Amino acid sequence: MGVPNDDAVLIQKGKKPGEPYVITVNCPDKTGLGCDICHIILEFGLYPTKGDVSTDGIWCYVVLWVTPHPSSPVVRWANLKERLLSVCPSCTTSLYWNPPSPRPSSSPIYLLKFCSRDRRGLLHDVTRVLDELELLIQRVKVTTTPDGCVLDLFFIRDNLELLHTKARQDETCEQLHAVLGESCISCELQLAGPQYDNLLGISSMSPAVAEELFRCTLSDMETRSQALSTDVRELKKASVITDNSLSPSHTLLQINCIDHKGFLYDIMRTLKDCNIQIAYGRFSTVQKGLRELDLFIRHQDGKKIVDPEKQDALCSRLRLEMLHPLRVVIANRGPDAELLVANPVELSGRGRPRVFYDVTFALKSLGICVFSAEIGRHSAADREWEVYRFLLDENCNFQLSNMVVRNQIVDKVRRILMGW
Repeated sequence: MGVPNDDAVLIQKGKKPGEPYVITVNCPDKTGLGCDICHIILEFGLYPTKGDVSTDGIWCYVVLWVTPHPSSPVVRWANLKERLLSVCPSCTTSLYWNPPSPRPSSSPIYLLKFCSRDRRGLLHDVTRVLDELELLIQRVKVTTTPDGCVLDLFFIRDNLELLHTKARQDETCEQLHAVLGESCISCELQLAGPQYDNLLGISSMSPAVAEELFRCTLSDMETRSQALSTDVRELKKASVITDNSLSPSHTLLQINCIDHKGFLYDIMRTLKDCNIQIAYGRFSTVQKGLRELDLFIRHQDGKKIVDPEKQDALCSRLRLEMLHPLRVVIANRGPDAELLVANPVELSGRGRPRVFYDVTFALKSLGICVFSAEIGRHSAADREWEVYRFLLDENCNFQLSNMVVRNQIVDKVRRILMGW
């Protein structure tokens, strides 16, 4: 297939301080390319302010104006370009070949195991180091021992595919030692073995918690921990409509919703999973906290979406993803309080980026320690979910048994996840 032309991706810095960077992708098209681009943009902690996309089904042209999100580390722009080039089909590929998006990388999984004395914010500090090193967290098992130490197992992939080298492994351990300081007791890095497969599932949860976490509709019961806080209740008014009168060959999809982190990715992954192609799209800067997006779309077979039932199903699915892209609840786990966060997994098997980073950041900002944590997969409502579970330490300034306090924690975590 060859290698994509280096000019397929261009990144231009704003002319003045504070102006957005402009990312241009100009390459052969493929199914799900827009989703792949948006996944990488979100993974690097970038926020798209406006954008244009057009394709004839053979060649694709995408322009995104992006700014780093305030909670994101320093962006490695050269690495971003390499990642974007990696998802662009080769310019030497036949123009009439439109392959499906690849499944998640088959690069090897490594086990990072370290032991340290526990302290507030430890889990996020480790996560931040891995994020800055472009090491993707696949699974986590965190346990606090009776003597106040923490044993962490991070199963990771390397975006740079250099973790097999001693230099890369030494860099990782040195960066962790620099952050953990004298609290670090040991740090080991090796290829993952059978223990990785044992962590693919998650601990059992009660039917009531599963219903709360994976339900297909939002509840209006404000006493439930999924309830939206007062100042973001407008989120429930997301508008998704279709119009077939403006184009002879495409259906116009109009989306209007409150802005949130990853909104463009949520739309693109949904259309990708529904086998919907985008011919042209545009979204502008936020107006009064709302996003407006116009997309001219069609079925994968090249036909318009004219069946009313299919139109309603697509609009309902998109509306749910705009209203509820991430699920956040606090439930009882024995005598303890457990924070659960879930997000749908793409049909390709790829999960949402930066969720673990954002949740640990929120808990650190609240001053809440994590007694144990795990990441796993769960099947419900005819789809697969990635589930993050955090057993919260009672030794904090919060009465975790208090429902008002729990809702405050849920609201804080959701705000960080949504970028509010």
